[in-house]
Amino acid sequence: MQQSVCHLPRLIVDRRDEMDVTQAKQLVVRAWPQIVAETREQLGGELHYQAVAYHCLRQAGVPARQMGMNVKQWIDAPISSLFQAWDQKKKEAFRGGFEPVPDIVLFKPEVAGNWQRRNAEATIANMLMAIEVKASERANGRLSVAEIVRDIAKLAAHREEIEHRGHAMTPVMMVIDVASDARERMRAKDVDYCAARAAEQQVGWMYVSPDADACVIH
Repeated sequence: MQQSVCHLPRLIVDRRDEMDVTQAKQLVVRAWPQIVAETREQLGGELHYQAVAYHCLRQAGVPARQMGMNVKQWIDAPISSLFQAWDQKKKEAFRGGFEPVPDIVLFKPEVAGNWQRRNAEATIANMLMAIEVKASERANGRLSVAEIVRDIAKLAAHREEIEHRGHAMTPVMMVIDVASDARERMRAKDVDYCAARAAEQQVGWMYVSPDADACVIH
């Protein structure tokens, strides 16, 4: 695993402007150095690191009315093989759809600050980016390849569902692996494996540990 740095494209957006897909990618890259710095200073749970990422994205210039956390979206009659398989695992009375809940979602201006569950049609139509966050927080344990790869596949399936409905979004996997004990952090070969799986599926890969970081947005 090689240490890497995000290179910041020229920015043309500030907190008062509306954000499009190009600017969303730029702002995520802009926020990354602060996310790296702040997460390395703190030990907490996954929800805490989601909040850190949200804070840093806002500081970077993502408009408040275009970013939500834990956004519930009902995908009716899924067409992706993964969401279909997960739907079939439910009791028959509850089948017919799947509800991904991305940790952080960046939206087009048209979402108008409303990402309530009841507004799923609008949130599906107006996504720019979905970010899933995983964090090393287990005592005497580390993040597994299986759970990271599962979230990468979930992001790819989510994008497939959005594209099937005539829209588009950029999926990103963010891994905060800053546990102070090396035995509670992912092995370098496992990080490389997960990064390769993300690249294969054109899912963004953002990773931070105490001594390395990576930032790839497609």
